[in-house]
Amino acid sequence: MLQMRRRVINVACVSVSAVVALGVAGCATADDGPRQAVERFLAAYGAKDIASAAGLTDNPAQARANLAAAWDGLAAEKLSVSTGKAAVSGDTADIDVTYRWDLPRGREWTYPARVKMIRSSGSGWTVRWTSTDIHPDLGANQRLSLRILEAPRATVNEADGSEVMVNGTVVGINFDASTAAASGSVADSVTRLVSVLRPFDPALSAQKIAEESTASGAPYPIARLSQRDFDRLRDQLAIPGVVHNEQAELVAKNPGFAPALLTEVKKVVDKEVDGRVGWRVVTVNPNGLDADVLADHAPEPAPAVSLSLSRQVQTAAQRAVDATNRFQIAMVVVQPSTGHILAVAQNKAADRSGPIATTGLYPPGSTFKMVTAAAAISRNLAHPQTMVPCPGEIEIGPRRIPNYDRFSLGTVPMLQAFASSCNTTFAKLASEMGPSDLAHTAASMGIGQQYDIAGLDAVSGSVPIAPELVARSEDGFGQGKVLVSPLGLSLVAATVAHNGKAPVPQLILGKPTKVTGPQPSLSPGVVSELRPMMRAVVQQGTGTVIAGQGDVLGKTGEAEFAGGSHAWFAGYRGDLAFATLVVGGGDSNNAVAVTRDFFGSLPPGYYAAARS
Repeated sequence: MLQMRRRVINVACVSVSAVVALGVAGCATADDGPRQAVERFLAAYGAKDIASAAGLTDNPAQARANLAAAWDGLAAEKLSVSTGKAAVSGDTADIDVTYRWDLPRGREWTYPARVKMIRSSGSGWTVRWTSTDIHPDLGANQRLSLRILEAPRATVNEADGSEVMVNGTVVGINFDASTAAASGSVADSVTRLVSVLRPFDPALSAQKIAEESTASGAPYPIARLSQRDFDRLRDQLAIPGVVHNEQAELVAKNPGFAPALLTEVKKVVDKEVDGRVGWRVVTVNPNGLDADVLADHAPEPAPAVSLSLSRQVQTAAQRAVDATNRFQIAMVVVQPSTGHILAVAQNKAADRSGPIATTGLYPPGSTFKMVTAAAAISRNLAHPQTMVPCPGEIEIGPRRIPNYDRFSLGTVPMLQAFASSCNTTFAKLASEMGPSDLAHTAASMGIGQQYDIAGLDAVSGSVPIAPELVARSEDGFGQGKVLVSPLGLSLVAATVAHNGKAPVPQLILGKPTKVTGPQPSLSPGVVSELRPMMRAVVQQGTGTVIAGQGDVLGKTGEAEFAGGSHAWFAGYRGDLAFATLVVGGGDSNNAVAVTRDFFGSLPPGYYAAARS
């Protein structure tokens, strides 16, 4: 009896690709028979020619089902195979192979396997079919399956540590024109759909939806609803052609917390919270249960997004501005030491005009005297104890400038003129300045630059260079061509609190604000003289309404416009700088009162920390 001798031969020069015909010229060995047969099989398998590959096995029907199931279960895009050692024993052989599957979204799965070969006198070498020809751990009645492991979406957190936006779902409303046509009329379905959704999107056009959905040949997206709104409208949306699906989305944890602001934040971070999707390849039993894990790549969650907003400060500011809807009220609170925007609050009346807290431009009135006083100190025109005139009115060129109700203090220290808000004093000081002095000082205090703040539309204001004497004088008490937003004015106050350095506002931490425009600095010595003047406003001047709320420094303002005046109050306490605007609010005490209510609404612990 002839003893069979097993041959193991290393061949490193052979590779099989899904797109390249196989050949081994120059590498002839004793295993060429089984190797050439397996390479023909692998080439067909890699080319997704399932019928041809199955025909090269000893069980075509079973092989065809198994090979097709592998491609389908993996949702594979490409298969490449390389061959290694061949072990031949008489009429059987084992060929080592390495499979490399290209899976969706750039994933790759590579593993070693062994294909069994058998020789018969009638057909030569063929693949001896077994499920392990596909993967060594694939059972006879099992199939491969790719599992996508979604990463948990990151949350958006505010500065105090709580979540303000979390992973949730919305319901996408789509319209399938072909289904509607089969069930009735496209026009009727669309008309009903637009009627139901019009409160959510008044711009919906029935004609446009009908035309574009018919042309697309696929479900046409119409709107996205919260789960709550969808549940409420579910019966009304039972319209032929209307289909829906759930979609993952960042949603506000508390719909009442800075809704307009979070809508803008979401536009910036929505694609950054998905994390990295994981994936897994498993074997699946005939009953549909997973049997084994062959490859496992865990999802990688994205880091949480952090906002500068403080829940405590935002809540207090919102409560203060919501006290009335008789006027439009807006408030911005900034942390001077960092530039972090702690609160942006508007009442509903203000919301109707858009984001006026950060983009609305208004004459600042006497609050601009903070800038004028800083310019006067910088240029040695006057200091807090310098005696300056405060007549009831003053003539500068052809312009007669009055104080409020033409009050007169006579000649007093500039500190007293500032605390009592003498227009005549600061118009006279501005008239003695150069054309660009106010603009330069305003820029050093944060007004005039363009701030590109991630997640927030922002305009600080504008202070024009004023060669004309009258224009410069009017700018000096905030009634000329000077315009500011509440955000811009809060930066003026924050500059005083921050020892003369204007902070750069920021909302989404980790996304620095880009500043365009000159950024001069204000001397700390100027700030040290300006601070007691701002404190005097609260202690003995026009801001005494807030005197009971701790060490507040500020400046009031009443800015006239055709038909009325705006009420302003801007300043700081500790590491909180603020600007409050009551549009058309008249007396500046109305803005001071809103700010007082804000400080009164802060939790006692925060109040103590801010005062220290």
